[in-house]
This record gives sequence, C-alpha cells and structure tokens, in this order.
Amino acid sequence: MNKIHILPPELAEKIAAGEVIERPVSVVKELVENSLDAGATDIRVELLEGGKKLVKVQDNGSGMSREDAALSFRRHSTSKISGEEDLERIATLGFRGEALASIGAVSKFALRTSDGSEERATLLEREGEKLVAVTDIAFPRGTAVEVRDLFFNLPARRKFLRSATSELGLVTKMLTQTALAYPGVRFVLTHGSREVINCPPVESLRDRIFQLFGKAVVDGLMEVAAVEGEGRLHGYASRPLRGRTDRSVQFFFVNNRPVKDRILMAALNQAYMGILERARSAEAFVFLTLPYADVDVNVHPAKAEVRFRDSQLVFRLVLKAIEHATLKERTVKDVYPAAGETWAPDGVAEPVAPGLGFGPEEPNAEARRSQGPAAGVAGQPGKGGPGPEVLGQFQNLYIVAGAEDGLLVIDQHNAHERVLYEKYLEIDRRKLWPRKALLIPEILDLSPSQAVAFEESTVLFEEMGFRAESMGGRSIAIKEYPDVFKAGEAREVFLALLEEAGSDKAQDRRERFLATLACKTAVKAGAPLTAEKMGYLVSELFKTAQPALCPHGRPIVVKVPRAQLDKGLRR
Repeated sequence: MNKIHILPPELAEKIAAGEVIERPVSVVKELVENSLDAGATDIRVELLEGGKKLVKVQDNGSGMSREDAALSFRRHSTSKISGEEDLERIATLGFRGEALASIGAVSKFALRTSDGSEERATLLEREGEKLVAVTDIAFPRGTAVEVRDLFFNLPARRKFLRSATSELGLVTKMLTQTALAYPGVRFVLTHGSREVINCPPVESLRDRIFQLFGKAVVDGLMEVAAVEGEGRLHGYASRPLRGRTDRSVQFFFVNNRPVKDRILMAALNQAYMGILERARSAEAFVFLTLPYADVDVNVHPAKAEVRFRDSQLVFRLVLKAIEHATLKERTVKDVYPAAGETWAPDGVAEPVAPGLGFGPEEPNAEARRSQGPAAGVAGQPGKGGPGPEVLGQFQNLYIVAGAEDGLLVIDQHNAHERVLYEKYLEIDRRKLWPRKALLIPEILDLSPSQAVAFEESTVLFEEMGFRAESMGGRSIAIKEYPDVFKAGEAREVFLALLEEAGSDKAQDRRERFLATLACKTAVKAGAPLTAEKMGYLVSELFKTAQPALCPHGRPIVVKVPRAQLDKGLRR
C-alpha cells in the first residue's frame, strides 16, 4: 500500500481555507478589502457573538454581475491581476483570489450583489462546498456578504476561537486601522444591537484620528513628514514627553495598506530614543508611499506583512521625519500634587554652543560669567529674553530656578548629561575627538562576551578617541582615551561603553556610546555646585534640542506652574 496519496478535494479546500481564514477578523478583513477595492464609500459590518455566529459586510461598491458572482467562488479567481508582471505592481488590497472561496469553504454563506447594469440582482447561497441556491432578488448597486456559523464543518478549528468579546476586540482593532487609511469612507461596526464604530467621511487623517481616539490623543500628536528619492512619509506621531505605556496606538501603512512591519517599528523606537521617558512608547500614525515595484506584498497569506527592496531607505525616512518634527517641539513637564500631568510646548532651540567642560572651567567661562548666571536664552529659547533665575540647590541633587510662570526643579546630573550629549554629538559629527595618552597603559582582561563586543566595535572605539591594543588572549591595553574625562576614569568609562557594544545597528550603537559617555562624565548627584556652575548649566540646558529628557529618557525638569502655587496657597 502506498504511503503517499492525494487528498480529497474537499479536505484540500478546507486546509487551504485555514491558511487565509483563521478567525472572524480574517473574514472581516478580506471582505472589507474587497469592498474598498470595489470603490465603496460606505461600508457596514455587523457581528453576532463576535462574528462566530454572523459576519455581515455590506457596501455600495461596484458590485458584480451574476456571471462574475458565480465565478468569484472559484479558487484563484480574481479581478485584481491577470499576469505575472502584475505581481510587480500590486496596487489593490486584495489580489490572491482566495477570499470568497476560502470563506465559503468553512461557513454558511450568502452573497447578494448587483453591478447596477440589470434590473435583477443576484443571491448566491452556499453551505461549505455545496451551492444551495441562485436566486433573482431586488438589491441596490453594491455587495452584501453574510457569513454564518464560521467553521461549522471544522469543529476542531471552531473550539479554538476566543470568547465573543475577544473576537469583537480583534475586529474592532482591524476596522479602526482600516478606517485610518480611508478617511473619506464611512465605516460602521455593530455588535448585536450595539454600535461600536460609526465614522462618517472626513476630509483629513487628523479628523479621522479625532473620530476614533478623541481630543486627548490628537492634542498629543505632531505632524511628521519626510521625502527621499521616490519615498514619501507622512502622518502623525507623539510630541516629546507624551507617548503611552504600551504600543497599542502604533499604526503603519505602506501604500495605504495596513501592515505589521519590524523595520518600521524598530525605526520608530530608535527615532524616539531620548525623546520619550523610559518605558513609554510613541503613538504613531505613519503612512509610507513607495513605488509598487519596491514593495513585495505577496509574502504572507493574510497580506499582513510586506518586504522592502530598500529597507535602509524606509529606516531613514522614519528617522528624518521624527527628527525634523521634534526640532519644532520643546516641552517641560508640569507637576502638581493630586493633579494630572500636562505638557506645554515652548519655542525652537538654538544650536548648542561649542566647547566642553562645566561653567567656569571652560575657556569661555569668563565671557559667560559677564552675562550673569542664567543669561541668554535659558528660559525662552530663540527669543533672547531673560532666562530662569537660579534660586539655589536642594540636597545637592536639584537646581531650583524661578521662571515667569512657575518654579523649575532641575536634576543636575540629567541636565549636564543632556548638555554633554549634544556637545559630544557635534564633536563626533566633525570627527574632532580630543585624545590624550596614558602614561601607563590600562590593562584589561575581558570576558569572552566582552572580547567579542570589543572586536565588533574596535573601529567605533578608535573613532571616539580610544586606542586599545591586544596583549594576547583576551587582554587589551588602553593607550589613549578621549580627553573629556580624567585619566583615572578611563577604565570605568571603557567598560561601560563595552556594555553598549552589543547593539545590532552601528548608528544605534554610536548614539548609545555617546549617551553613556555623557552619563559617565556628567556632574554626579550629590555634588555641591557654585552659583556660577548652576547658572551656566541652566543656561546651556535650555539651548539644547531637548531640555526635558536626558539621552537615556529620564526627565530633567519638572515645573510647578504659578497658578498651581497660587491655588495651593489660596492666593
């Protein structure tokens, strides 16, 4: 008896359907995509029991003739592509020709459709693979599909469906994402007698975000845009210091197709390093437009993933868009006991001044002293007005300063870290790291993982002012170091940088190096500061691009508004 045999057609159809249709949200996705491809401007989705009992999708699209309706249930039947060359320029959401065939194979199915060219419309009813009836009906131009008892003929698959609430949540998220991509289309979702989504057509993406997420989210967003070659990016993303504790409001679209993409997510995360507090994620509505030939959408059965011909271009577009947008945003965190956090935008920062060191120890310290402890643009960047008045130091940890509209409490270590980081960025950009030789080389015995990390980052260490040579085995000798800290700190700083050497991307690794270097060379918490040093630090802080967060995402400044002080003291 042969071990190899051909599966019965009915079983093969069910297995193939299972690759496309996993749960009710898969049904909704395929049907809604077909509606959009048909030019619908009004799409209504009805569910019972989270879609397990009923999924109904009705649209006002182009509809189908009876002949096309009958053919649409044949596997691999499609109106979206006709030849192999079309795979290089797929512009529609659906194209595989498997949606209706797959859904029909695992449900009790009814299709009503009309293309408006005839007086009669068509009703097709199926039960699994069986055609039950074809009937003439009265029906307006468009299509309505009813899918009942999903997986009625696959009980093993049906028992793995989630609760009605969970299935509804998945459909709601999917339809929310689709509605974002098509603000000019009405979307309605009902579950039983409850209306879950009702989005009338609007003119802009911002209006659609307001419909779906409300004023609080919209107010926390900034517009982002970037162009490079034939790549275009636009959308909205979190203003500095906003964000949230999860990634539930991150949406990515490629040529208006909602996608899950690791490259886009990684680029967004890297773009917000040092812009958001640690453990917070950006809200993002990012739309990427590329030539169709540069995007492969045929890599996933459910069309949920894509592959880029030039992934580095995609990465650069995201970084550029966020960087340009944040240059226009300046924020300080407002705090008050028992009150919610609010965030107030400020002006645009001036470029960070050149030079290293801290206050009076700098070559230009005398000139700075002549301007007063907080002269220049400390309080009002770019306007040249008076800055915050330094009032003193609290517990050798915080600098307390007075501004026109409240009190500022500034973490001295985090503030100095931000100032140094931006100066180090400029030095690194110009490749002007000052070097100094150690009189006695510092010998280090590295662990195996440290040795590998050093080998991968040798060039980066060299570019940043370290010269370390192998002494045989896993021993190295540090002979030169960047002259921005004391010789006795060379060992500690080098080992700290080595811990950052495991990052996958060279650019990410370089920025982490600079952030760690700034942290290790900044004034420490607990160090007493003179009035001159505090004034200098406050002045330099508010010249930086992001005075609210240190490079590692820790807050630098909190503000107690004058209004809250008056309220608390009943003035």
